Amino acid sequence: MPSPRARVIVDNDFSGDPDDLFQLAHHLLSPSVEIPFVIGSHLAPGDGFDSSAVQAENAVHKVQELADVMGRKVRTVAGSNTGLKDPLTPIVSDAATAIIEEAMREDTDLPLYVALGGGLTELASALLLEPAIAGRLTAVWIGGPEHEGLAVPPPGGSPVEYNLNIDVHAGRSVFNHSAVPIWQVPRDAYRQCLVSTAELEVRVRPMGALGSYLAGTLDGVRTIVAGWGGDLGETYVLGDSPLVLLTALQSGFEPDPSSSSYVSRPTPFLMEDGSYQANPEGRPMRVYTGIDNRLMFEDLYAKLLLFAQAS
Repeated sequence: MPSPRARVIVDNDFSGDPDDLFQLAHHLLSPSVEIPFVIGSHLAPGDGFDSSAVQAENAVHKVQELADVMGRKVRTVAGSNTGLKDPLTPIVSDAATAIIEEAMREDTDLPLYVALGGGLTELASALLLEPAIAGRLTAVWIGGPEHEGLAVPPPGGSPVEYNLNIDVHAGRSVFNHSAVPIWQVPRDAYRQCLVSTAELEVRVRPMGALGSYLAGTLDGVRTIVAGWGGDLGETYVLGDSPLVLLTALQSGFEPDPSSSSYVSRPTPFLMEDGSYQANPEGRPMRVYTGIDNRLMFEDLYAKLLLFAQAS
């Protein structure tokens, strides 16, 4: 059994799109990472998946539900139920405080990643409250629009990318007012993470209680979307799964997410409308352009099978 090579704080909006539950289950089944705690964070106000005023608490309940199915003990921390009021004013929450405490630990040399599958509220607040943590962690974020020259928006794409729209102020805070290294998986990259309904029926649903639970969460989405008059067809985007690929599934020698492609460019400014403005003096950031779906999903399916056999 491999030993942990990194620490990963998982921060996601678990009361929304259940692709985050696939990601969290996959992370929890990955022995090369240590997960000190999981943050349940908020969605955008009035989100169709959870329009309540307690989205962070609902997210924590979802994490505990998954942990119960897996028979695992998982430390969970609730984030704020609202976004920042501006890019420079933090929200003091248990989650932001926990990020600071973990980043400032002196009793471990394991590198620290904050794996973000939703908005950036908690990381932005932590960085504003204690800027020194910027040099002690790497932010891996699923979110943000396409970069000019690398990709174009999808047909009918929302003007502000979904995860950025959860808290644009927080995005602007992290990009424009912090020094934290960013590995970004923007919309064009995370949309590559397509699986088919057929493969989920064969490779996920039969895999014991956990496989049945995960497949069932997508059944719920299809029902919700049908109520909106939509049709998902025969595929689903498990767009948060690169958080596992980029942290837990790094190469053995010279550890890095060596099977996925990225470009390095100066971190741009994020504008109020959710667009980028070039910043030639910005710190280097990784923008992932290609995702190794073979490694990512075959590893998920294999770990689900092994877990079912051991349960």
